Amino acid sequence: MRTSLNVPEAMLAEFDRTWQSEGLDSRSRALREAIQEYVESHHRLEQARGTVAATVVFDYVHDEIIEDLHEIQHAFQSEIDTTAHVHHGDWCLEAIFCHGSAAEIRALVYRLKDFDAVGRVSVTLLRDDTPSIDV
Repeated sequence: MRTSLNVPEAMLAEFDRTWQSEGLDSRSRALREAIQEYVESHHRLEQARGTVAATVVFDYVHDEIIEDLHEIQHAFQSEIDTTAHVHHGDWCLEAIFCHGSAAEIRALVYRLKDFDAVGRVSVTLLRDDTPSIDV
């Protein structure tokens, strides 16, 4: 299937440099791999059950969202253990260390992803109660 999308020029240039340095044969293949990684990451978060420990790392434009972030942190205070925050000009980087029900951690992640002022949200599940499958 063919599709089109709008990507900032600088981001596309960096994407092209990255897939070419990895030796991939085309931008299309690189995009398919990027989409697959995104889908797999989503599924890992959706499939988590029980109690989880996680880190949620995100970047954002400070002045556009700081009040909303404070509200979110208060709403999820029982799940958030601690945060680390670094300023880089107008942008900030924040790491949230949390634990709680997988459903609440998902809700926290999706709330953060809902803001235009948030650039990226990365989640690492450190522990969950999902039984492992031996292969």
